[in-house]
Amino acid sequence: MKPFLYSKTTKQECEKLFNQVWRGRGRRSNSMHSYKDEKIMEYLAGIAIMHEVDSGEFFNCIVEAWNHEEADCKQLVVICRKRTRNSGIFLFTNGRKILAQFPIPITILQGKNQLERYMKTISVKNSSVKNFKGVKPAIGDLKVGMKRINLKARVLELPEPKMVYTRYGTTAFVSNALVKDETGSIRMSLWNQQIHSISEGDEINIKNCRVIFFSGKPQLNLGRSGSLSVACAA
Repeated sequence: MKPFLYSKTTKQECEKLFNQVWRGRGRRSNSMHSYKDEKIMEYLAGIAIMHEVDSGEFFNCIVEAWNHEEADCKQLVVICRKRTRNSGIFLFTNGRKILAQFPIPITILQGKNQLERYMKTISVKNSSVKNFKGVKPAIGDLKVGMKRINLKARVLELPEPKMVYTRYGTTAFVSNALVKDETGSIRMSLWNQQIHSISEGDEINIKNCRVIFFSGKPQLNLGRSGSLSVACAA
């Protein structure tokens, strides 16, 4: 089996994993591992991606360290510093540089190697979201998490504004407009003056927006840095 290849962007994004601390209890739905176990798997996948290590070799190296205290995998050294009934404390180094130290449960060590799946998930997530920054994708290409998106669309609906109370104790007006291009449609939240800057039927330019989840569906959000302008009035 050929090792999965990853881009430099993916490796850089995975560096953020080293500053994360997993929290939470219980199990996710349709998951073999607990929430904490899944975070550990994501963490291990991040190490493998950053150092271009094959998932199978890396997992076998960890298991070997569990059985024989220490094992090498290319430039990485894995040391099992302590064993308990339910887990082992593992130290990961690269030469003289300490990368991380954390416990790995026996449920992972004695289970099937799933690192490849986690590594692919990280890679696909990063590429699908990060590669669209600052470009003009079609509405049909949008995915939750994308940022700094530029779009050209037509306003299909502009509902009457509703007054809402903000978390700061003030009032504001909001309208969830429906915009469309040749690939699909999506709602876009407009606030206060933004609502009156466009009309139904207008062709508009949307700049520096992001895609969020709202009421269970993707939605465009301009935020403080986004802007809206009419390219062709109805």
